Formats: sequence, structure tokens, C-alpha cells
Amino acid sequence: MLSNALILLLGLVLLIAGGDVLVRGAVRIAERLRLSPMLIGLTVVGMGTSMPELAASLQASLVGSPGIAVGNIVGSNIAIAPIAVDRRTLWRDGGVGLLAAAALLAAGATVGLSRATGLAFLLMMAAYIVYAYRQERLGGSHTAAYDRGAAADQVDPALAAQDHPRGRLWVALLLFGAGLALVVAGGGLLVNSAVGIAGDLGVSDTVIGLTIVAVGTSLPELVTSAAAAWRKQGDIALGNVLGSNIYNILFIGGVTGAIAPTPVPAGIMAFDIRALVAVLLVVMLFAFSGRRLSRREGGLLVAAYAGYVAYTAGLF
Repeated sequence: MLSNALILLLGLVLLIAGGDVLVRGAVRIAERLRLSPMLIGLTVVGMGTSMPELAASLQASLVGSPGIAVGNIVGSNIAIAPIAVDRRTLWRDGGVGLLAAAALLAAGATVGLSRATGLAFLLMMAAYIVYAYRQERLGGSHTAAYDRGAAADQVDPALAAQDHPRGRLWVALLLFGAGLALVVAGGGLLVNSAVGIAGDLGVSDTVIGLTIVAVGTSLPELVTSAAAAWRKQGDIALGNVLGSNIYNILFIGGVTGAIAPTPVPAGIMAFDIRALVAVLLVVMLFAFSGRRLSRREGGLLVAAYAGYVAYTAGLF
């Protein structure tokens, strides 16, 4: 049990560190391809910061652990600092998140994360990025896709794209390759140890996927949202959370389904995805009612999540 826990921790460290190195390399390569900083933020940074979750879900699906694969996708972050929000942004990006969750629910009730479902999710992800890019070009309120990249840039300025390439191409390629290797290695360690912990505790891998794996792989996004909230940048903080929900379902679920189709476990279908939809609705209601997520409302969400984890683990 202890050895599996240490291996899981090592896997998380490799995933998070590898994801950061991979994104840095990918940003430099994208700069060399003369992509605009805005497009790099929406695609390379936005998707790259999801690499820990993607690696865990994809490798879990490949080794036949759908509970970890889908449970990790359903797991989400909770912001605990007061956050002021723009209602138009909330309904637009929160609505997209709800549609994505509804699409996952529909897929689970029918064909699961099949290859066709995965490709459909990726098309939806591409459509959202095109929409976000056009919105940013027109100006006005930022989209959650933009806020996701902006939040990552604030925590790690090295991820910010520039108009002119920095450094040598071979260094960028080396960073990308090293990051990819670390992510793959970390994902393998994480999944194997998570399966071992589930066996040691006598619980299903779904429980581990919905709790330990989901929280662990989401730590970078939790840090970026908390940092933005601390700086009183509420739109970026909430936008990062909403963007995370969209990217996790459409991008991670899409890639997982397209490469390694997997069923959605009955337990996740019966409760967890519905709980995700309910949480999204509650967050939108909280934020809309007073134009902010207050500390008390954040505390309620944290308490609700603690109750959810206890229920999932079978403690009551």
C-alpha cells in the first residue's frame, strides 16, 4: 500500500513537471511556425495544461481501467476565494460546459466513449476554439479558452507566447520530447499505482479515478485559478475553471475515445456525471445571483465536494 502511494506521488510529480516542460517546448515550436500569441494561448497552452489529465485518462483506457479514465475526466476543480464574474461570460462559457457535460451523459447512455464519439468531441472542441478565436479578434469580454491560457501564463510567465521566436528550434524540440517522455512515464506510474491502491483498499478503480487521480492531475489548474482569484482577477479565475471543464470533456474525452475507445462505467453514469451537471448549474446560479462567487458559497462547494468524496469512497 505504501509503495503504491509513493509510486502514485512520483507519477503525479512526473506528470505535472513533464506537462510544464512539454508546453514550454510546444509554445516555442509554435512561435517558430509564426502562430499568433493569441492562437498559441487558445490551443497550445490551453490544451497543453490538460496533459496530466490526458495522459492519465488515455493510459487508463489503454490498460482497461475505464473507471480511472472516465472518472478522471469527470473530476473537477473548485474555487474557494471570492470571485467577481461577468454574467455574459458566465452564461456563454458555462453554457458550453453544460452542453459538453450533457454530451458526455448522452454518450455514456448510448455508445460510451467510442471512436465516433471521440471524433465528435474533438470536432466540438475545434469549433469552440474557432469561436473563441473570433471572439477575441472582435474584442469585448474574454472567453474561457482565453482565460485558461492567461491564468497559466500568470503562474508561469515562461508559457507566455511572443510575437518573435525565442531560443533555438532544437532546444524547443528537445523540451517538447523530454516533456512528452515525462508525461508518458508519469501517466503509466500513476495508473498502475492507482489500480494497485484500489486493490489494496478493496474498492473499484472508479473510486480512485474520481478522487485521488482527478484531484492530483487537476492540481495545476487549481493553483492557477486560486492565484488569479488571489489577485482579484475573478473573470480569469472562473474562466479557467469553466475552460477546464470544457477542455477536460471535449479534448481529453475526445482524444481518449478516438485512440482507445472505452465504456462509461454504470456507476459514473448513474450518479457522477449527473452530479457534475448539478454542480455546474449551482456554480452558475451562485455566480449569477450576486455577480460573484463569495467565500461562503465557495465553502459550501468545498463542503459538498468533501461529502461527495466520502460518499464515493463508501464512507456513508
